[in-house]
Amino acid sequence: MSIDLKEKKYRKCVGIMILNQEKKILVGKRIDHPSGFWQMPQGGIDNNEEPEEAVWREMKEEIGTNKAKLIKVSEQWISYDIPQKTLNTLPWGKKYIGQTQKWFAFKFTGDNKDIDVGTKNPEFSEWKWAEMSTMVDNIVPFKRDVYSKILKEFKDIF
Repeated sequence: MSIDLKEKKYRKCVGIMILNQEKKILVGKRIDHPSGFWQMPQGGIDNNEEPEEAVWREMKEEIGTNKAKLIKVSEQWISYDIPQKTLNTLPWGKKYIGQTQKWFAFKFTGDNKDIDVGTKNPEFSEWKWAEMSTMVDNIVPFKRDVYSKILKEFKDIF
């Protein structure tokens, strides 16, 4: 049985691109995915929450700090489908077929010691600063188009 396009549901999320002084991007290795892929922080938008509220909350929840200055917001929402095998592992995997993301770019204003991925509900096992040129190749394949689109939209900040 195929899903009618009008019936497709995407979970609303924010994507977080954090740049350091060298214009490298903060990425983390997901705890729940044994693949070894690295990704930028991201997270769901709660009911009655604006995307800009969500991005600051998610940043604190995922990397333990909000020491950043907002420098750009994407003009587009970027949607992607998540493979069924991965959806089956997600608490919201029966309700949605993927995510649609509003992206935010930040300049990191803290020190590396301010970043702590060992938060209350950790999503990353480790983190690092990565070159923009490595982002697409190092993300899980089903998100590569998203990363290509957002890197193109944010290219002026590099």
